[in-house]
Amino acid sequence: MYNIIEKKLIAENEYLMKIIAPRIAKKRKAGQFIILIPSKGDERIPLTIVDSSIDEGWIEIIFQVVGATTFKLSLKEVGEELYSFVGPLGKPTHIEKWGTTVMVGGGVGIAPLYPITKAVKEAGNKVITILGARTKNLLILEDRMKIISDRFLVYTDDGSYGEKGLVTDAIKRVVEEGEDIKQVIAIGPAIMMKFVSLLTKEYNFPTLVSLNTIMVDGTGMCGSCRISVGGQTKFVCVDGPEFDAHQVDWENMLKRATVYKEQEKVAYEKLLKEYQKGN
Repeated sequence: MYNIIEKKLIAENEYLMKIIAPRIAKKRKAGQFIILIPSKGDERIPLTIVDSSIDEGWIEIIFQVVGATTFKLSLKEVGEELYSFVGPLGKPTHIEKWGTTVMVGGGVGIAPLYPITKAVKEAGNKVITILGARTKNLLILEDRMKIISDRFLVYTDDGSYGEKGLVTDAIKRVVEEGEDIKQVIAIGPAIMMKFVSLLTKEYNFPTLVSLNTIMVDGTGMCGSCRISVGGQTKFVCVDGPEFDAHQVDWENMLKRATVYKEQEKVAYEKLLKEYQKGN
C-alpha cells in the first residue's frame, strides 16, 4: 500500500524518499511527522513529513542512515512497499506573523525545518535562514531553502562551504548587523539546539525547537519520548514535537537520547556485517 515512488541519495548517508500515502498527504501540516516500519519485524522510527502532494497522493521524507532500521530503510527501492506507515502525528507548528524570523537548521534537521520555513514565509514573515553542517557533503535542501528565504547564510564546521563556524556565530552576526529579530526556530542535533537556546535566551528572543527523541508508539502510551519542559513531564509525540527552547531541560534530554546508544551500535554493526557477507 505504501509504495516508494522515488528514492535518491542527497548527501552522505542521507536519502530522500517519496511514498504514496494520499490520506496523510491530505491532512498533514508543517511540523508533523510519521512513524514507519520498513519491513515486518523491524523497529518503528519517526520521520518528519518534508513535503507532500495532495493531487498526486505522496509525501516526502528524508532520513540519515545512523542505525540498523535506517540502514534497512535505505535498502528499499522504488516500487517496493513499506510494512507500516502511520501519520500525521504530533502537533502542527504554531505560526504567526511575527516579523523577522530566524530559521536555524543543522545537519539532517534541515529536513524538518524546510516545511516550517515555507509556512512561516507564507504567513508573511521576513525569513532569515541559517544552515549549518559539519562539512559541505552533509548540507541538504540548500536550493529549496534559498527560494523561500529573504536572507540565506551557510556555516560549516570545517569551512568547506559558506562561512567557517557554528550556527550560533551566524545568529550573533545578524544581531550585530541590526536585524530586528522577533522569533527563532531551530532544528538539528540536540547539542546544537541547546547552544542556540542558551544564546537566544541572552538576547531574549522567543525560540522554538523541534525535538527528535527516542520514540516507539507515537501516542504517548510508551513514555519513551518523555522530556522535562518547565519542570513538567511532556511527551514529544503528542505534546510536541515543538517546545519553548528556554523551558527544555537539555541535560535531561541529552542523557535520555544516549540510553540505547551502545545497543544501537551493536545492532547496526551486526546487520552491516550480514549485509556485506551476502553481497
